[in-house]
Amino acid sequence: MKKAYFLAGSMAALVTAMPAWAAEGEAEDQNDIVVTAQKREQRLIDVPQSVSVVSGEALENIQATNFSDYLKLVPGLQLNQTTAGFGRLVIRGVNTGGVASTVAVYQDETTFGSSSGLVNGAILAGDFDTFDVERIEVLRGPQGTIYGASSMGGVLKYVMNKPDTGGFEARARASLETTKGGDESYLGSAVVNVPLGETLAFRASGFYRDFGGFIDSIGTAGSDVEDDINSSKSYGGRASVLFKPSETFSVQLSAYLQNLKTDASNSVDSSPATGRTLYGRLSQSQFVPEGTDVRYRVYSGIADLDLGFASLVSATSYSTLSQNFRGDLTTQFGGLIQAVFGTPNDFFQGQLTRVRRFTQEFRLQSPENDSFEWLVGGYYTRERGVIDQSFNAVQPGTLTPITGLPLLGVANLQSRYRELAGFANATIHFGQRFDLTFGGRYSGNKQSALQVSDGVLAGGPNTLPIARSSENVFTFSVAPQFEVSDQATIYARVAKGFRPGGPNVLAPGAPPELGSYDSDSLISYELGVKAETVDRSFSIDIAAFYIDWKDIQVFGQVNNFGINFNGGKAKSQGLEFTTSLRPTQGLTFSLNGAYTDAKLKDDTPPQVGGLSGDALPYTPKYSVSANADYEWELGGETTAYVGASIRSLSKQPAGFDFAFRSANGRQRYLPSYEVVDLRAGVDFGKYSLELYAKNLTDAEGKTSLEAPANIPLGAAGTAVIRPRTFGVTLTAGF
Repeated sequence: MKKAYFLAGSMAALVTAMPAWAAEGEAEDQNDIVVTAQKREQRLIDVPQSVSVVSGEALENIQATNFSDYLKLVPGLQLNQTTAGFGRLVIRGVNTGGVASTVAVYQDETTFGSSSGLVNGAILAGDFDTFDVERIEVLRGPQGTIYGASSMGGVLKYVMNKPDTGGFEARARASLETTKGGDESYLGSAVVNVPLGETLAFRASGFYRDFGGFIDSIGTAGSDVEDDINSSKSYGGRASVLFKPSETFSVQLSAYLQNLKTDASNSVDSSPATGRTLYGRLSQSQFVPEGTDVRYRVYSGIADLDLGFASLVSATSYSTLSQNFRGDLTTQFGGLIQAVFGTPNDFFQGQLTRVRRFTQEFRLQSPENDSFEWLVGGYYTRERGVIDQSFNAVQPGTLTPITGLPLLGVANLQSRYRELAGFANATIHFGQRFDLTFGGRYSGNKQSALQVSDGVLAGGPNTLPIARSSENVFTFSVAPQFEVSDQATIYARVAKGFRPGGPNVLAPGAPPELGSYDSDSLISYELGVKAETVDRSFSIDIAAFYIDWKDIQVFGQVNNFGINFNGGKAKSQGLEFTTSLRPTQGLTFSLNGAYTDAKLKDDTPPQVGGLSGDALPYTPKYSVSANADYEWELGGETTAYVGASIRSLSKQPAGFDFAFRSANGRQRYLPSYEVVDLRAGVDFGKYSLELYAKNLTDAEGKTSLEAPANIPLGAAGTAVIRPRTFGVTLTAGF
């Protein structure tokens, strides 16, 4: 997470994941599952695109609390992450390491994070806690028609449990975990649902996660400094009120907050050539202790009015994100400061990123119809971002500032983003077996940015000219679907997605043509099959895709300032599948996997370092997950279950690095790995007891890599998954 340069753009149900439409859910048929991928309730088998769903029950059974816990349930979904709150989601390989996101994160109707590349939106994906979530929907491929900008790779959508007027509910969970070579972890959560009459209900939930550290800090001479430095805490909750005075009108108001604090990143010193861990243990060398503090706030209101001929939906939200971190830059600047000022020092960068976002969407949509269904809507968002940075020299081994030095470096980048869009989507039913779904979206956005900097490292006081940009973009989707039988469908889909461009705040001496960068866009071609047997003992969901991506956004440096560029073209092609088998009652096997071949078709600008034919970052070519679960009755209301899963990922490319490629004749890769999990539990009705093991074989799975220039001793920094962990969970419900 270190940045060695100034701003200017960026300164710096069981546990298994069988096809969700073959799992239990609530619909006209209790064995169907309903999703809102097209912003209306539909059976998943009727949705002509690739969608994965993970139920809330499955999330609890695998002891999931964040992104990294449920990746194994979703083929083709990857996470590039150094520490909690700093995560980049990747779907189908759509990632070039740029600073704007390619996967949109939603909580119900609220889009979260930033559409702009000026506040590092790509690494600020909302890693919401998964407690009291009804389900998670993962929509693959561009979703620009209905979900708008920054969803060119797909959408990850948290569908939260709603207040229920039907009855009182209270439930609590507590867990204790122990990790190899690390401290213990303590987790707790609780939820209560209270009907307040026949038309009003209130629901509140809260959670607290205290994860013990497992990485040791060593001095630059290799000596021990501190054990288990990367502990973290996550805590927060959600409150929601539902008012439904009639069957034709409802209003839901919700507030969500979450804080994530870490004492150090999950990065370990590793070989620059192979990415493998150095020194025979999980450790990192550092001069200055690093830490993060990330805060999410989401406030939303959803109103739904049935007009008879159509339903009118209003979705209003206001969200904030705050990300504060301290990064060790002693390797880059400590020697310079000592050479110029004669003062031994440690050196760090402090950065505070803040995003405030308001959104309003109105939709008018028809009821279900045997011949024609339609949806039209309008969307508005206003976003403000601020990045404050400071560069500081401190007494070695402390955080005490060194007196007598001039101002070393400060910078402030303020950005504005506005977008207005209109969209429409429709489905024509040609008889009983053939449907055609199509839609389009026209959007316009305006952006501006102002940067002020000062200090000797910034060349003295400097206010750069205000940078501005604007653009209009049209996206579309077309998806025919043929129902072979009541249990099988074949579909095709062509869709366009885009990511907004924006202004660059230029460094002194930078070419003026770099004053802005354009949106990038892609067109995706997808062909898929969904099928199941009549008794639903076997099901399969398979999709093949090809993505043609142009004007890709990439990130590099000009005069030590971060700049966004447009590169050439890239492509991604592959196959995803999920299948399940239930040979007898209570026994389930499932298998999912993805093959993804994502590459550059052109060289990137030389400041970025990617060459034609290079694989796109942080997407393994192969990933496979297998799950097995068995549930049986012990008598009365008591049931028991056991389960196991394994996930295997092939080696994956790290970020573009021209110097490494030139010296070694190849890209830098992270090694392949496999993760094995076990679980077992007994449900006594009101109470349940669960035992589990995560990463049973203690694999050192790597999820990101930081170049050696930022790490002491010439090592590379690679983020590592949590080592072997054993845990126990007790749940009580009323």
